[in-house]
Amino acid sequence: MGEASVKTLETRTEVSSPPVTESETRPGDQRALLPRLRAPRRPRIWFEILLIGVSYWTYSLIRNAVPEQKAAALANADRLWDLERTLGIAVEQSVNHAVDSVTWLIVGMNYYYATLHFIVTIGVLVWIYRFHPGRYAATRMVLFATTGVALLGYYFYPLAPPRLMNGGHFVDTVLVHHTWGSMASGNLKHMSNQYAAMPSMHIGWSLWCGLTIFAVASAPWARILGLLYPVATLVVIVATANHFWLDAAGGMLCLAFGYTVSRAWYGSLPHRLPRHPVATDPHPATAAVLNRFRAAR
Repeated sequence: MGEASVKTLETRTEVSSPPVTESETRPGDQRALLPRLRAPRRPRIWFEILLIGVSYWTYSLIRNAVPEQKAAALANADRLWDLERTLGIAVEQSVNHAVDSVTWLIVGMNYYYATLHFIVTIGVLVWIYRFHPGRYAATRMVLFATTGVALLGYYFYPLAPPRLMNGGHFVDTVLVHHTWGSMASGNLKHMSNQYAAMPSMHIGWSLWCGLTIFAVASAPWARILGLLYPVATLVVIVATANHFWLDAAGGMLCLAFGYTVSRAWYGSLPHRLPRHPVATDPHPATAAVLNRFRAAR
């Protein structure tokens, strides 16, 4: 019986699992981490508010930190205006003067330019967060990537808006009609980089809103309004002499980049992801922040 006991112990010792070292588990953990990072999860309101607030503050700080290269910006505006004339699309001045002659219309457009850019964008984010949480992270990534790449345009291609051109004879409608809202006019002009017109994020953000609503909304009237919003924004930015047509094209290119980044990360366009997230565990990045916070306490 003693021999049997010894043999049994020897057998157990032989078949026992060898110790696993940290270096042996690391590759597998890394392979498993990437799908976990990519998996859409239910967003957490506190994290989203913090992320959006910090991101917009950082964007504004970087945008306004770009040197105001006035001479280069004015020269680029002249060249862009000449290019539009060559292409036969240089009608911004005619639109600006025509709309400026109708006081109630141009005042309304001034307030549209100053407010809806933020209100509608935040509204769409809240809507996706509330009713399409599985698509929220991918949709938000499109917006963030679009806004981030726009900073390259502000730095490498300073551009004066039409209203600041030398001899352009454009009307700065905010100054003329004494309406508030433009960070680049009146007493607020020293708080914002006036020569960051290319690309137009009014178009980048409004088109993001419009495409998101069109792709996700079920009501036909909502989808139609979604498509009309960027069109109306395009008319407003031209009528108020804040942008050229080609600035809008730059905003569209930035948005295309944003969708490319989001699709590459999530493997699909935002509206094709499940409406409700499959993964229910905390996002690894959120968990890491919480763990560090708890450890600090």
